Amino acid sequence: MKQYTLYWTRYEELARQAVAEGVVLVKNEQKTLPLQSGTKLAVFGRSQFHYYKSGTGSGGMVNVGHVTTPLEALRERPDIHINESLYATYEEWVKENPFDQGVGWAGEPWSQQEMDVTDELVEQATQESDVALIMIGRTAGEDRDNTADPGSYLLTDIEHTMIERVTKRFDKTVVVLNVGNIIDMKWAKEPSAILYAWQGGMEGGKGLVDVLVGDVSPSGKLTDTIAQSIEDYPSTKNFGHADKGIYQEDIYVGYRYFETFAKEDVLYPFGFGLSYTTFKTEVKRTAETDGVLTVEVEVTNAGECDGKEVVQLYVEKPQGKLGNPLRSLVAFEKTLLLEPGERQTLSFNVHMTDFASYDDSGLTGHESSFVLEAGTYRLHVGTDVRSATLALEVEQQEQRVLETLSENMAPVLPFERMKPIQGEKGFEVGYESTPLRAVDVETRYLEERPETRVFTGDQGIKLSDVYHEKASLDAFLDQLTDEDLAAIVRGQGMNSPRVTPGTAAAFGGVSDRLNELEIPAACCADGPSGIRMDIGTKAFALPNGTLLASTFNVDLVEDLFEMTGLEMRKNRVDTLLGPGMNIHRNPLNGRNFEYFSEDPHLTGKMAVAQLNGMHRVGVTGTLKHFSANNQEAHRHDIDSVVSERALREIYLKVFEMAVKEGRASSIMTTYGAVNGIWTAGLYDQNTRILRDEWGFEGIVMTDWWAKVNFREDESANRQNTAAMVRSQNDLYMVVDRPDLNSFEDNTMASLEEGIVTRGELLRSARNICTFILKSPAMERLLGIHDGSVEVLGFEDEMNQQDTFELDYQHLENGEHVDLSGIDTSTGNTHVFAISVDQTGTYDITLTARSNAGELAQMPVTLFANNIPGATFTFNGTDGEWVTQTKQVFFLNQHNYLQLYFALSGLEVKDVSFKLADEFSMKNG
Repeated sequence: MKQYTLYWTRYEELARQAVAEGVVLVKNEQKTLPLQSGTKLAVFGRSQFHYYKSGTGSGGMVNVGHVTTPLEALRERPDIHINESLYATYEEWVKENPFDQGVGWAGEPWSQQEMDVTDELVEQATQESDVALIMIGRTAGEDRDNTADPGSYLLTDIEHTMIERVTKRFDKTVVVLNVGNIIDMKWAKEPSAILYAWQGGMEGGKGLVDVLVGDVSPSGKLTDTIAQSIEDYPSTKNFGHADKGIYQEDIYVGYRYFETFAKEDVLYPFGFGLSYTTFKTEVKRTAETDGVLTVEVEVTNAGECDGKEVVQLYVEKPQGKLGNPLRSLVAFEKTLLLEPGERQTLSFNVHMTDFASYDDSGLTGHESSFVLEAGTYRLHVGTDVRSATLALEVEQQEQRVLETLSENMAPVLPFERMKPIQGEKGFEVGYESTPLRAVDVETRYLEERPETRVFTGDQGIKLSDVYHEKASLDAFLDQLTDEDLAAIVRGQGMNSPRVTPGTAAAFGGVSDRLNELEIPAACCADGPSGIRMDIGTKAFALPNGTLLASTFNVDLVEDLFEMTGLEMRKNRVDTLLGPGMNIHRNPLNGRNFEYFSEDPHLTGKMAVAQLNGMHRVGVTGTLKHFSANNQEAHRHDIDSVVSERALREIYLKVFEMAVKEGRASSIMTTYGAVNGIWTAGLYDQNTRILRDEWGFEGIVMTDWWAKVNFREDESANRQNTAAMVRSQNDLYMVVDRPDLNSFEDNTMASLEEGIVTRGELLRSARNICTFILKSPAMERLLGIHDGSVEVLGFEDEMNQQDTFELDYQHLENGEHVDLSGIDTSTGNTHVFAISVDQTGTYDITLTARSNAGELAQMPVTLFANNIPGATFTFNGTDGEWVTQTKQVFFLNQHNYLQLYFALSGLEVKDVSFKLADEFSMKNG
């Protein structure tokens, strides 16, 4: 058996390096940074005590032993002297104004109450310090968008006053933004230095301080355009609506809009970031051979300290008949660490086929095709989108059709989309009618249904026989009954007992019958900020997606996610639910912290890097959310109304890159709809584009408890698995008992009515089994690899529980333990002990209620004698008491029990214990 070794210190080092390379220095006047040895530092802002390691929701629920804050890391530096009297003032204030964790899922406030900084306090600080550092913190996340209000996208009055008063009295002031996403920066002229520190996970404080003190020169670059105002983003007027989101800006997202129409509205351009040194970039050679553009760029460190630089290539396409942005990123590369005077030549080979535009209107004469229009193509080279200058011009003499496809996912709702119009001083915003759906998608689907094969009955074939090439996969699948096929397209969870305790779901072997056929249960866990395990198991908290993309360092990200892959193997996780790949269409999207960028090329390359890293050790990631998941508000009901061209060039492009370049084998659809059809049942997306065009051979799963519909003229619901299977979305996530259809889906009823066919179910079963055959789950089943990973350099805290001396409560059969009034806040535990007269399997029923939304997730894990026994995952109940029952085996008469609350928001009433068989406990 192959033995993997995870060097935990290497994991920490890579994460710390990623933080240091992802921090973006956007302002540095008067050589404020780096902090010099001996600096007396006054630290303002309550965020010095409460560093946000990530945003909220499933992507942030990583249990960690400790997160190093920037203040802790600064205190470890003997050459930096913290103003202790100012620190003590904040410490006392924080005691009286504790951190507000909110209640339940997505219940946290966007920011915390800030201390009002008086002129007197600042004046006193200037007497004892020579540099001021102000920390501003923000969070947002799943089910929780930012808003254009103070305390979210905007500074509060107290925060702004703090910056004004501190910068007025200190010559050097550093503002550090511990945020998941860009925020409003109208105040940027006031401080002398500004750093976007993002949310750096466990090592965030250390990596940030490496930059603050100059151990690392900043090399991070903005992955989004920072405009003057939130109203300047063209998507803002169509963001946050409850039913429809009109993508009127079309392909003009982020810098594609600003560089074409509104350069004057930009404060900091895409790709921008300062360093402590200076670089000279010079194009040394350009050439064009058979449609391949070669550019060699020499980068020289012309400054006084070591550093790295990012070179970026942008194409300017001719406007032609379709219209195009003035800049589109087509390549980038980061240098090695260059010493002063050292130089490095970066070589780029860019294919002109990457410059094609998608014609969804037929204006070029080639509808539903990628076309290279005739005209001049200009390649610009620089260190951000604004500084890039012309390096090479290529004349395309004739129009060229590169790929002829077919209409898919076209809108049905008429709307006007953006298109450039030549004005006196440049391009102005114009509009044109968006092409609408012209095909009958239902008729086309029926013509393309797979053939139905005959049920053969049990032929004695196991999945292991397929693995060892003793039988074909089709012969194996033909043995499955209709009930087996209905079960296998259901994922089990959350916290399925068939896989690693506390993880998001099991799929594949989710019934005893399927296990008998040697189909193992594969495990997926929430990410991409680290492995979420709701029973309290510790995991590594990673830097957020925006920070990782800001490194522009694909090699570093790949190395980091190799470590994540090893950690997955250690915890027997087969696929991480990430990378998150949706575009930063608008700064207010609360989930931007999980995603990478406003640019599809950068996003795609980062996703490929994460997949490559995990693939090195035989695990993978699940791309999400497919597609156009660009707001969290009303995410279950929102219909994204978007053109085919914008889908092809922006929102689908990232997934295409991950499939073709990153060999992705697992994808998650969204909660919402694209052009009227919920993506969990969107055949055009899940079959015609993903599989037929891109060649994807993996699995597609729904988001947890997603809704599905057949057509845009009908409502969606959570039981319509027939529509899901027909679209070739293979797995419904998640149900409690897949074999008993506990979620009451319509698979079997639709099969009897001919709405879904056995052939379609077999197709999904084939996709699922193909994935499993290549996964560590199959290796574990066969004993080829036991999934164990040796961990060096890390004291494993997993499942270590404190011990208590408790009085045992003797329970008669069916009796309950009163839990009213216990503390159920995040991370809290409640310990008690019971005695029973008869060992065996017990039905344990927990009664609880919550005022959170119906899809909020509040897990409670019951540990029996320090072993995780069952996890109850409650959703919001509108304040009504509900019960959940799980089974736990008690081997002993006396049992020490512990309830672990992974997320606040529940009120619990009691828990009862009843023998699962017909026998009652005997009186003792």
